[in-house]
Amino acid sequence: MALTGDLLIGGATRHGTAGDIHGLDAATGEKLEPAFGAAGPDDLEKACALAAEAFPIFRETDLEARAVFLETIAQNIMDIGDELVQRCVTETGLPQARVEGERGRTVGQLRLFAATVREGSFLEARIDPAMPDRKPMPRVDLRLRNVAVGPVAVFGASNFPLAFSVAGGDTASALAAGCPVVVKAHSAHPGTSELVGKAVQKAVKDCGLHEGVFSMLFGSGRVIGQGLVADPRIKAVGFTGSRSGGTALMATAAARSEPIPVYAEMSSINPVVLLGGALAARGEAIGKAFVGSLTMGAGQFCTNPGLILAIDGEGLESFVKGASAALGEAPAATMLTPGIHEAYCEGVKRLDGHSQVQKLAEGKVGEKFQGQAALFSTKAADFLANPELQEEVFGSTSLIVRCADEAELQKVLGSVEGQLTIALHMEEGDHDDARKLLPVLEEKAGRILVNGFGTGVEVAPAMVHGGPFPATSDGRSTSVGTLAIARFLRPVSYQDMPDALLPKALQEANPLNVPRRIDGKLG
Repeated sequence: MALTGDLLIGGATRHGTAGDIHGLDAATGEKLEPAFGAAGPDDLEKACALAAEAFPIFRETDLEARAVFLETIAQNIMDIGDELVQRCVTETGLPQARVEGERGRTVGQLRLFAATVREGSFLEARIDPAMPDRKPMPRVDLRLRNVAVGPVAVFGASNFPLAFSVAGGDTASALAAGCPVVVKAHSAHPGTSELVGKAVQKAVKDCGLHEGVFSMLFGSGRVIGQGLVADPRIKAVGFTGSRSGGTALMATAAARSEPIPVYAEMSSINPVVLLGGALAARGEAIGKAFVGSLTMGAGQFCTNPGLILAIDGEGLESFVKGASAALGEAPAATMLTPGIHEAYCEGVKRLDGHSQVQKLAEGKVGEKFQGQAALFSTKAADFLANPELQEEVFGSTSLIVRCADEAELQKVLGSVEGQLTIALHMEEGDHDDARKLLPVLEEKAGRILVNGFGTGVEVAPAMVHGGPFPATSDGRSTSVGTLAIARFLRPVSYQDMPDALLPKALQEANPLNVPRRIDGKLG
């Protein structure tokens, strides 16, 4: 499929005239062809207008037709073949196996949401039949279902060019909910974005849907992104990226005459708590396994283990020994963009130059745009006294916090910001200590895991990929798993509505055959 650098606006293509955007070879920094035209105000206006036109039609699409649409997108992505994989490898520096795995996750998400739509429980259909003879007052007939919120703006992520980008989890869940989507593609991988965008655009046409169900824009800087969030026809936003970027979009959304929700995944250092029994039994082995997680994908995961918490002693030294040995053998890896590489090097330099921080180990020196892994250490008192030590370093770097005792460990945990994940390493003898920590862990993280690391996010109904601010802008939500659809739905209640006027999910005959809660009971 020849790349054109065009915007995808509804069923049409047009070349943006607000400047050129080039993808870069992540390994060399060289420009890749073609040039991608950035969108201007007219392009943004057209995309949002089409999405608004499509919404009243698409929101009531038959559930089977909507499921088939999601499956068609998945198949179209697979049909692109190696061209997609190779372009993505070049633009991101990610290994081919990683890209192929991410492609599998992307189509898996689409198919999972297709199954979710078919099953129908996301509608949350509830019926409380009338009780005209109830004393002292009769009860009215009440029926409830979830409806789509409206057109959704989705921002592609730099670190997941497929699974959190054009047809990633935000887009899949919004489309599943019945919301048209306008994507702002990430400038770090425009060719990958165009290939996937055309797969979605083709699915819209193949399934006979309104062309405004999907559009994709390119734009450098924040002009198009801020304009998209400010547009009154956009009703919700999905974003994965930096804290500064996410909070800027939140401010724009809040300043609208009609504020809208921004579901932003932003910053997380994902603490790993090492309890005494685990350290005594397998401290060195945990250290080696930790390095595997730390350096995976050059550490460019939102669930990268950037903080280690433990009570100081022989067990922790055993962990340090294993981690240092493994890190010394860890090769440097190409980072996603020259800008991300530069920011990573600056973050490592800040830690290395901090008066209360000690460098313990580092990985092998790399070539241009490759990140060298590093491990640092500090005392709990110094960590608590220096808030800057909590700042995320996006890449293969982690900080060990040495606690004097259990009370200090509790204090450090209580001081950390909201997180996507917190991991506990424990043995059976550590259960009492773990039980004491659980209340604060539940306050701080969206996912608590045992004897593992946060990297590797299973796409499943029980997964939560979210957490208190600043991990996400709304800790009540998740961007992974079937519950992600709830972000783009709202409940509507119907009182004493004639059966013929009710939505199908609430009619007496239940023609959609969806699960319903009647008088509070599933039936």
